Amino acid sequence: MSSPPISELTQRTREIFRLVVEGYLESGQPVGSKTLAQDATVNLSPASIRSVLADLEELGLLAAPHTSAGRMPTESGLRIFVDGMMRVAEPTAQERAQIEKRLAEPGSVEHALEQTSAILSDISGAAGMVLVPTRENRLAQFSLVNLGQGRALAVLVGDDGGIENRVVELGEAVMPSVLEQASNYITARLGGRTLTEAAAAMRAEIAAGKSQLDSASADLVERGLAIWSEDAARRPVLIIRGQANLLDDAAIGDLERVRSLIDDLENKQSVAELLESAREAEATRIFIGSENRLFALSGSSVIASPYRDRDGRVLGVLGVIGPTRLNYARVVPMMDFTARSLGKLIG
Repeated sequence: MSSPPISELTQRTREIFRLVVEGYLESGQPVGSKTLAQDATVNLSPASIRSVLADLEELGLLAAPHTSAGRMPTESGLRIFVDGMMRVAEPTAQERAQIEKRLAEPGSVEHALEQTSAILSDISGAAGMVLVPTRENRLAQFSLVNLGQGRALAVLVGDDGGIENRVVELGEAVMPSVLEQASNYITARLGGRTLTEAAAAMRAEIAAGKSQLDSASADLVERGLAIWSEDAARRPVLIIRGQANLLDDAAIGDLERVRSLIDDLENKQSVAELLESAREAEATRIFIGSENRLFALSGSSVIASPYRDRDGRVLGVLGVIGPTRLNYARVVPMMDFTARSLGKLIG
């Protein structure tokens, strides 16, 4: 049976329904008529409340667990609540400042993405996910610093201001002039290109005999660029943090569902594809339970929001996954703010 639109419910029925859903999302427990009767806005007897609850159950919006006299929302009920009744709680100035401070910590872009995933986990009390940007940064500056003992530190500055360091094994002592020549070549000739473009351009110049590098410097340039190309290829498509949050006290009686969810998260490619489906969304998307095939068995919800660069181009997608009792009203605006902050930082 399809659920009715919220507009077809009476004001009294809508209010009881809202209180049940909000109470369940806050506590994770079914809400009973006695609890509802204590709310000053209801002004109904427990018997009248039970009659309304029975009507909502008949409509498929609420369900009564076998072990409880209270009611909890069904997936259909949660969908109606999220789409038409949810009162979002915008992040406070202190919460916004904390998010921006954590994102601004020194480190690579990947570190910022890992921080974002951890922030989302902390916000939601569930698992946070970040779909890594597929675009490559462009080179702004490159330098090789001699560390001695046959090693050099390769320092790459991207056009986004991000700085990353890698150690290059030289295998033998290299003259400072060779390191300087290689550094100057990359910065002057390959600046403004992606790593892939820079490596291809360098090899083309050498093959055509147009490169002014000697063989030692050319080898250093290629190895310096290769280190980042290989590193980028190894980077995860998806970063997930906070899986331990899924094993909270409320999950103890529902271990089979949690086990199923954790198994699903192991299939990162499928999870990434789900987040990818939210890439072109204008706003945050919410997938509840069986609405998404991947998490149908675990009965989990996914909240996903794209993050964009300063020009509005989508870089990737943020996500939170957990039980259907996620605090949507809090998580959605916090995720929106985090997505905007991350986009400004790396875009």
